[in-house]
Amino acid sequence: MRRIIALPVAIVAAALLLTGCVNNEATDNPGSNGSAGTSAGANPYGVTKDAALAKLLPSKIADAGKLQIGTDPTYAPNESKDDSGKIVGWDIDLGDAMAAKLGVQAVYVESKFDNIIPSITGGRYDMGISSFTDTLEREKQVDFVNYYNAGIMWASRKGETVDPNNACGLKVAVQAGTTEDLDELPPKSKACTDAGKPAIQVFKFDGQDQATNALVLGQVQAMSADSPITEYAIHQQSDKIQAAGTTFEVAPYGFALPKGGEMTDVIQKTLQSLIDDGTYKKILDKWGVASGAVTEATVNAASKQ
Repeated sequence: MRRIIALPVAIVAAALLLTGCVNNEATDNPGSNGSAGTSAGANPYGVTKDAALAKLLPSKIADAGKLQIGTDPTYAPNESKDDSGKIVGWDIDLGDAMAAKLGVQAVYVESKFDNIIPSITGGRYDMGISSFTDTLEREKQVDFVNYYNAGIMWASRKGETVDPNNACGLKVAVQAGTTEDLDELPPKSKACTDAGKPAIQVFKFDGQDQATNALVLGQVQAMSADSPITEYAIHQQSDKIQAAGTTFEVAPYGFALPKGGEMTDVIQKTLQSLIDDGTYKKILDKWGVASGAVTEATVNAASKQ
């Protein structure tokens, strides 16, 4: 997924017209979800504490009774904010369910995407839940417990034909620091210039909501994002944007955790428990993203492919 460059003021301003509730300049703000599994209404899937799993928690987290989770809530429907400012999404529901299973409170800390992994390695967050694609480069810094398979999917303006494999010279919006920004578009653009064609003009935004709005407003000709995000955007803006091609380069999402730490084993076993008892599928079904479901919680899948 998701960096920061200076963008033309007009483009950013236009994008912000439709974003409304998300402040992409705010970082390290506690979410308002409260206590998963203990507050009334915070555990809609009826998850109960598993004492055996709870005993596996590091003493620091068990004693605090809280799981500090970094997230960038600009990536609907995975993680975003509702009208009241509450952080919501199917990623968040999974995080709440894991916390409830472990008998602790899930505390979501809003952060720019690029800051999440450094904050995990620096000990500020216990984990990151923010649609991270598990990559070899990221695995050098953190461990991943893999929980979903997502691909890359493009969208274009309604009625305009865009081919993701023939995008030389096009203006394409992405969220900065994402797989699409760092891994997909650079080689595609280089292939264009190597062939004597114009480079892809990549417009990078702090939040995916801004990237989507740039397309809706016609500031770019296409956007590239993870498949559930693009599908959701098309559903929300079906009168203005459409799919451009099909999903490709499917790869696993992972919960980011301290490298070589105790929490990797804890989260893997907790997620597997939610898969086995059916809670995982209920969450994905509720949000309409079950097409990427997995049956096994694995660790660091990128290094094992």
